[in-house]
Amino acid sequence: MKSGKMLLGLISGAAAGAALGLLFAPKKGADTRKAISDSSNEAIEGTKGKFNEFSDSLSHKVDALKNKTKASLSNSKADQKAHEAKAEIHNMKAS
Repeated sequence: MKSGKMLLGLISGAAAGAALGLLFAPKKGADTRKAISDSSNEAIEGTKGKFNEFSDSLSHKVDALKNKTKASLSNSKADQKAHEAKAEIHNMKAS
């Protein structure tokens, strides 16, 4: 008998909850699903935009570092010494 009353209580509680949910729902289900879909699409687009900005920024920084390194290496004393050594070897061969 107790299990029958418990089952009846569960079913009536579920029915009452479903009825109240339908009565007090702020929007139709289709409207709610569309709103959820729109907000998730906006979040995805925002994330893509942030990622693209980050990627562009990183790419510019890498390019600037490459250019700085190339300029540094081409103007370095080691580069000048290498040219001097090549010239000296060339002069030795010519002699």
